[in-house]
Amino acid sequence: MRVSETLSKARERLVTLAVGAPVIEAARLLSAPETHLIVVCDTGGTMSGVLTKADIVRQISHCTGCSCTEGVADIMTRDVVKCSPQDDLRDVWDVMRARTLKQIPVSDEASRPLGVLYANDALQWLLKEAEHTEELLRDYVMGVGYR
Repeated sequence: MRVSETLSKARERLVTLAVGAPVIEAARLLSAPETHLIVVCDTGGTMSGVLTKADIVRQISHCTGCSCTEGVADIMTRDVVKCSPQDDLRDVWDVMRARTLKQIPVSDEASRPLGVLYANDALQWLLKEAEHTEELLRDYVMGVGYR
């Protein structure tokens, strides 16, 4: 199974922000219940980094709430672990598990964001695939469809 099969859900989870945006704007976006990762893009739409709630909390501890004037470029993670639609979902899951990532950006060849894959979504897809394989094997052993 390829990551491309999960893109419809991953697109729903994509939240982007301009690299010049203030941290307070990122905090506002991350306050939405289903938003856990923001993809930060340059003016050309290319992924420059990512921000999580932990990044915001770390920054807010250094300034005083709404008066924080830092930009997201100063606190974002620049070394982004990402995947592409052509990647095998099991391989992406292995990377996420090894690096304890709860979400991973999906991008095209030009590093433009296409979506954000959540670990629980990837796991659900992999479980469905395993169940389907089990059904096929059971049908094969039982001779279903071969009479």
